[in-house]
Amino acid sequence: MISMDNDQVRVYVKIHKYGEERIIAICDEDLLGKNIIDEEKGIKFYVDPYFYKGELLSISKALMLLKRASIANLVGKNIVNAAKNNGLIHENAVLYIKDIPHAQFAILY
Repeated sequence: MISMDNDQVRVYVKIHKYGEERIIAICDEDLLGKNIIDEEKGIKFYVDPYFYKGELLSISKALMLLKRASIANLVGKNIVNAAKNNGLIHENAVLYIKDIPHAQFAILY
């Protein structure tokens, strides 16, 4: 259910490989290098370029890679909403830091 109108929106995608595991880190383009601070929840989250800055891709291409991930870490409205709309993330798995969604998943074999 990848929406083709998402091809205009870009996200950073970085694949980390550890043995057989493929960890995919994805963040919305505008969040890279930003600090997200939610004083009410006591959370300070840094969207670290070391972890997230990989290739700049369309949402559609990012979702294709995400479907092959064993572990994923997502930050941003664009990528998290796209992952939810494509059945990869459940709303209950989303943590909102201020108004920015963050989600993770792991596939256990």
